[in-house]
Amino acid sequence: MTTLYWHTCGEGKRDFVLLHGWGLNADVWHCIINRLAPHFRLHLVDLPGYGRSSGYGDMSLSEMATVVLNQAPEKALWLGWSMGGLVASQIALNQPEQVIGLITVSSSPCFSAQGDWPGIRPEILAGFKQQLHDNFPRTIERFLSLQTLGIASARKDTTFLKSLVSYQQNAEVLMRGLEIVQTTDLRSALAHCSVPFLRIYGDRDELVPSRVATLLDGAWPTTQSAIIDNAAHVPFMSHPDDFLALIIYFSQRDDLHYTVRLSSYGGVG
Repeated sequence: MTTLYWHTCGEGKRDFVLLHGWGLNADVWHCIINRLAPHFRLHLVDLPGYGRSSGYGDMSLSEMATVVLNQAPEKALWLGWSMGGLVASQIALNQPEQVIGLITVSSSPCFSAQGDWPGIRPEILAGFKQQLHDNFPRTIERFLSLQTLGIASARKDTTFLKSLVSYQQNAEVLMRGLEIVQTTDLRSALAHCSVPFLRIYGDRDELVPSRVATLLDGAWPTTQSAIIDNAAHVPFMSHPDDFLALIIYFSQRDDLHYTVRLSSYGGVG
């Protein structure tokens, strides 16, 4: 029987589901789990087809969201990093009554650059797909290196990310993941998302330019954005203090439906 890897820990009363990005698994949260555990009942998931959930084949975004939601607690706070942000967003769109708050980290409703919309150039994503076919390990290593480019802790963070990768992963699952990143566009759908929504970015992110934050501030005026200075694609690793301060602030408000602007957040004093 196919099973979804789902690990629950923590002493808090509020359920908090964390979804990782492309090519990785729930162990990516190792660096902040001990600090989140006193505040939440944490649910650490390996997305279908990834890590210890390898029994699943390649899936669409909607199919992944359904599988994850079927095992999730009711009324949880959801966080998705990078591609995981698309999965968490799809869940919030499909079942908003089950999501008390949505947090996306270094994610975009549309990862591909389109006209004036900033993102990853289509030819770059197409190149990754071809390289994944030609040289699987090297392609994943290159992708992980892009996530830490330009930050002080780049070497340490990249080494940690690479330690999480299993080269026994299903290439078809990874290829479909890249297709999801390349083709998904949730900008219009999320403009009508009814759940409290915080978006966190790094100002040095090479994959999700921080200009996305400003554009969505205008397009989604009821959502909140935070840009962490000197952070790239993995702000929870490189800047855990600032990252955790944002999470706790967002989650501990008396009414998560009350919106406060956090745009261009610069750090915790």
